[in-house]
Amino acid sequence: MHIGIIGGGIIGLCSAYYLHKAGHRITVFDQGIIADGCSLGNAGMIVPSHIIPLAQPGMMAKGMRWMLKSTSPFYVKPRLNADLMRWGWLFYRHSTPEHVERSIPLLRDLSLLSKTLYQDLAANGDLDFEWQERGLFMLYKTASAEREMAEEADVANHAGIEARLLNGQQVQDFEPHARVNVRGGVYYPGDAHLNPGQLIHSLVTYLSKEGVTFLEKHPVTGFGTTDSRITAIHARGSHEVDEVVVACGAWSPEMAGQLGLKLPLQGGKGYSFLLHNVTNNVRIPAIMLEARATATPMGSDLRFAGTLEVAGTDMQVNMNRVRGIVEAINQYYPEVPVAMPTVERVWRGLRPCSPDGLPYIGRTQKYENVILATGHGMMGLSLGPATGKLVSEVVDGPSKSMDIAAFRPERFA
Repeated sequence: MHIGIIGGGIIGLCSAYYLHKAGHRITVFDQGIIADGCSLGNAGMIVPSHIIPLAQPGMMAKGMRWMLKSTSPFYVKPRLNADLMRWGWLFYRHSTPEHVERSIPLLRDLSLLSKTLYQDLAANGDLDFEWQERGLFMLYKTASAEREMAEEADVANHAGIEARLLNGQQVQDFEPHARVNVRGGVYYPGDAHLNPGQLIHSLVTYLSKEGVTFLEKHPVTGFGTTDSRITAIHARGSHEVDEVVVACGAWSPEMAGQLGLKLPLQGGKGYSFLLHNVTNNVRIPAIMLEARATATPMGSDLRFAGTLEVAGTDMQVNMNRVRGIVEAINQYYPEVPVAMPTVERVWRGLRPCSPDGLPYIGRTQKYENVILATGHGMMGLSLGPATGKLVSEVVDGPSKSMDIAAFRPERFA
């Protein structure tokens, strides 16, 4: 079959990879240049540890407090927008202990599947992306954060995800080169990291050699339909297709709208910047809890990332949010030299956030040959291979890897 994939981010590329492996002919459509996409500048973390959805008790109140500070890690741009208000209401309704309990095994299984697939990709020789299995630190500086992390570690251990509670000296023992100034941390030895830019480049290079067609700067403007099927994608011409995969990230609601579908989803903007040739580099990726910022070693370089700014599809850089990341770094790593980067050095991208913290994966009811694969929030890179594999299974028959009923795209209809 000829399958059109709309979106050239990590979800679209992983879908292309596994659909190609299944023997299908693939065309990837992207409105821009794939090398400039959202997946490139993220933190590069593969996190089976992240099994608690963003929609959880207390998150709304915490977010409201953060919004009062210009350098805080979370911000919702005030605007009169019906889609934003509906998303916020659905987020509120799902911020319950019952929803968290239902979501934990789903996110765990999806993440563990993705990690296994990454291990296979690192071993089979198709791709090269600096795969490292060193775990992840959740670092904290206060007693209240320690209590919060101890509870999360307990939840993780009960779900089968190993978590170790460490004091400050034990954290330092893991870092022979970089001084760490923390009260303690939770260590998740099962997490991993990679170089996202190298992964995207490697995927595009491999798929191009294998005959996958990439149509960059081809915004999709419409569809040809016959009854309940999409027969063509209109993008600087008409392209006949047998199946359509919508993997547009934060722009997925607009694409779904062209198909007559309502998709509750908001773009959560994040920022990152890179320090080159760091002498005393961090060894283990870390999330600096109070600042909600991350540090990921990439070879001799060190990438810092953070913030969740819900502002539609606005791609402007808010340097106050970047300043919040910079100010946090030396509180945790006092000997890492970091200055405020220029706006030109700051990467920004939009994470597609669903209101319940679960992705959208599966067929639509309106069109029998349309599959949605989006809504992964801050875990798109982490869940990319699993999503691509599941998309290929949806095309070829019932999913064999895991039950995806909870991810159905029209669950809020």
